Amino acid sequence: MNKLWAGRTSGVTDSVADDFNSSIRFDCRLYREDIAGSMAHAAMLGERGIITNAEADALINGLQGILDDLDDGTLAFDWKAEDVHMFVEQVLTERLGEVGKKLHTARSRNDQVALDMRLHLRHESDGIAAQVRDLIAVIVRVAEQNKTAIMPGYTHLQRAQPILFSHHILAYAMMLLRDLGRLEDCRKRIDVSPIGACALAGTTYDTDRQFEARMLGFAAVAQNSIDAVSDRDFCVELLSALSLLMMHLSRLSEELILWTSWEFRFVTLSDAFTTGSSIMPQKKNSDMAELVRGKTGRVYGDLMALLTMLKGLPLAYDKDMQEDKEAVFDALDTVKMCLNVFAPMLRGMTVHADTMHKAAQTGFINATDLADYLVRKGLPFRSAYKISGKLVSECIQSGCVLETLPLATYRQYSTLIEDDVYAAIDLRRCVESRISEGGTSPDSVDKQIAYIKEQIK
Repeated sequence: MNKLWAGRTSGVTDSVADDFNSSIRFDCRLYREDIAGSMAHAAMLGERGIITNAEADALINGLQGILDDLDDGTLAFDWKAEDVHMFVEQVLTERLGEVGKKLHTARSRNDQVALDMRLHLRHESDGIAAQVRDLIAVIVRVAEQNKTAIMPGYTHLQRAQPILFSHHILAYAMMLLRDLGRLEDCRKRIDVSPIGACALAGTTYDTDRQFEARMLGFAAVAQNSIDAVSDRDFCVELLSALSLLMMHLSRLSEELILWTSWEFRFVTLSDAFTTGSSIMPQKKNSDMAELVRGKTGRVYGDLMALLTMLKGLPLAYDKDMQEDKEAVFDALDTVKMCLNVFAPMLRGMTVHADTMHKAAQTGFINATDLADYLVRKGLPFRSAYKISGKLVSECIQSGCVLETLPLATYRQYSTLIEDDVYAAIDLRRCVESRISEGGTSPDSVDKQIAYIKEQIK
């Protein structure tokens, strides 16, 4: 394929250099955005009288034909082309002749590729946000279906206090709400049009950047032409948001991996989202959750690659910036794939409330409630804390739990303890008594569910 930039040089490059320089194998996915931007540019050139209206119409119709042919497979990408922009322009020129050569008036590939990336990421971020909303809705349904299930809450991976399983799982919904907010906030900075900035300094033609921005649905126009072509903050910001999203998915994946083990057996994932062992017939592995956990590092790597690529670049455009696409595309594909598997995996999950309840009973996680009971009887908290700890040691030595420890033994440690202690340390009562805002009580969980539903409407 002829080099459209041939002029100052012969345009003849070594085949090794061609392969090294070419980006069409990965930027071909931008063809819809590239053609949409070119249509808007052609319309603007016609509207401003830079080309005739007939020429603008011919360009727009020709571009539509290329789009249709690429969509239905009639036209195949030429992998020898330098990039998707050159490919589209070359095909357009082959089909229209001299008129096709007028499309690139008053623009550069620098503002063209920046435009394509913004259009693409605007669309992709909307799609990922919708997937996040769907996942949040699934988490809420899981919480509603298991509102009364009690489990041990953990700190340091040690059983700590009794909580509702619904309260625990809703913590991830809260994380995902923040992810949703970051995606929506990032979209505002994606939604800025760079078209018309040209290579870096603008153009001598009397163009209308606002016209093109309106045609493409942008909320604003980049105010500095140098910044317009050299800015990739919006890519970094999106990958940062996606990295946080993956971190949250990875944390939940880790819990699912633990919970599905025989050591926990708090939940069971459906056969549709687990695999077996090639040698051990008893195994049921949480491979999808493990893959999400593993792919998180991949998205982190994409973010670091982008940051490292940008950190030493002078203004304005440098060829290094071609490296943004593979990192961004890989992160987008990975996140979408993980979200796509996560929602149905959670939807088909079985929660074993009885197993969680037994784990809560044997972990002495009502010891804090015993201390609170003594505080209500008039004992300072630190003194109550010490007595409660000694009673836990007594239970361990005696092979019982606080609920079954005889009252006589309780009274050996404090005469303030009476029959009502058993009601005070009942796990259900412990959960219901956590009445502070955002706590684990059923009323609080109901409020959290209502809040989350309102946020994802």
